[in-house]
Amino acid sequence: MLAELKGLNEECGVFAVWGHPDAAQITYYGLHALQHRGQEGTGIAVTDGEKLKGVKGEGLVTEIYTSEVMEELKYGTSAIGHVRYATAGGSGYENVQPLVFHFQTGSLALAHNGNLVNANQLKNQLEGQGSIFQTSSDTEVLAHLIRRGGNYPFKDRIKNALSMVKGAYAFLIMTETQLMVAVDPNGMRPLSLGKIGDAYVVASETCAFDVAGAEFIRDILPGELLIIDDNGLQSERFAHASNQAMCMMEYVYFARPDSNINGINVHSARKRLGKQLAEEIKIEADVVTGVPDSSISAAIGYAEAAGIPYELGLIKNRYVGRTFIQPTQALREQGVKMKLSPVRGVVEGKRVIMVDDSIVRGTTSRRIVRMLRDAGATEVHVVISSPPLKNPCFYGIDTSNRDELIAADNSVEEIRREIEADTLTFISTEGMLDAIGNEGSGETRGHCLACFTGNYPTEIYEDIHISKEEIEKAEELVKK
Repeated sequence: MLAELKGLNEECGVFAVWGHPDAAQITYYGLHALQHRGQEGTGIAVTDGEKLKGVKGEGLVTEIYTSEVMEELKYGTSAIGHVRYATAGGSGYENVQPLVFHFQTGSLALAHNGNLVNANQLKNQLEGQGSIFQTSSDTEVLAHLIRRGGNYPFKDRIKNALSMVKGAYAFLIMTETQLMVAVDPNGMRPLSLGKIGDAYVVASETCAFDVAGAEFIRDILPGELLIIDDNGLQSERFAHASNQAMCMMEYVYFARPDSNINGINVHSARKRLGKQLAEEIKIEADVVTGVPDSSISAAIGYAEAAGIPYELGLIKNRYVGRTFIQPTQALREQGVKMKLSPVRGVVEGKRVIMVDDSIVRGTTSRRIVRMLRDAGATEVHVVISSPPLKNPCFYGIDTSNRDELIAADNSVEEIRREIEADTLTFISTEGMLDAIGNEGSGETRGHCLACFTGNYPTEIYEDIHISKEEIEKAEELVKK
């Protein structure tokens, strides 16, 4: 559904290129392809092998990177970029990434997709040891851990720091002479490696490779530290992969349909979700429609399997600007009317099946159901291509408060009455896993299902203190 309206948002997207004369321009293209992952701010940091410089701002990719800005970055032959939606740390210019740090011995740029569940505890300890934080972003924690890593080689300091942070992350770390890429041991956030000629490219989603003209090589593995420099690639482990848990909502909602995640095409996966829904629930209706944009694929799949015509019953207004990306409930509800319009000629006098990917608060679903009825629909049946969202996410999606989730304390029937639908059906967890098609092992088959089941793949830290013994243990892991 509409991310900016219904309150289900991914934290960000990252992109990098190493060893290309047009590094900044390629990064611009990559970030433009990843714009759906974050619309509050964006930044690019570049290096020519000797100096490192960053440019960032609050706004969309097309707003920040003017011709003058791109001219400033033209000298760089390597770059990392970021698009941000604020969760941990909140919004504000200082939190826009990449974060750039300058030391006497060199510079460092950091970009991060995800959320560190022990960030506050680490911050408290680091501040107690003399660190001064310039942002409220959890990303800055890693920079301080790296900097305080003693006299170990830079690569080992990064390994040591990564072993201390917990949660979901895909990190890009760039110095004047190296790019280092890391994914958390559970592999919760997508990150892929590609190539343009002799230049290497890294992106949160493979759709960015298509726009940038890159060829996909492989996914970055959980617990892998990939080091890229002018000598090529070097792959190392900073942690053993454990309990692989790719975020299921990447397939259901966040990723672009033309992206592939762990070898699975997102559009095809969503179509299978729709088909699975049609197998699980039989509804007599005249037309199937999907809520633009992320639910269209599932709606097509449902219509094909059910033998009911698919129609564009809802149209998205693509010319409404960011003015309506607002956090208040009043503006969010008004924004639904500005962003979506029912097609009366399609729904009038019809029994409508409305396919959507999820229900968070329920407010937007109710508004859309009312719009369809006002346009003449005689019945509105809502089918959802994910199970009820009952539990908060602590890994980089802005549903960290249980009170925001209508399914946390309400039955399906109570939600149905709240959104004013004739019927409401959610896909089963088992059916969702079957439809996605990942061959992972265990009950989750390699996915994070915490928002549906409450079973979190990592410990959720209420209070933590990194002891001297734990630091020594991490350093021993690095040595090995």
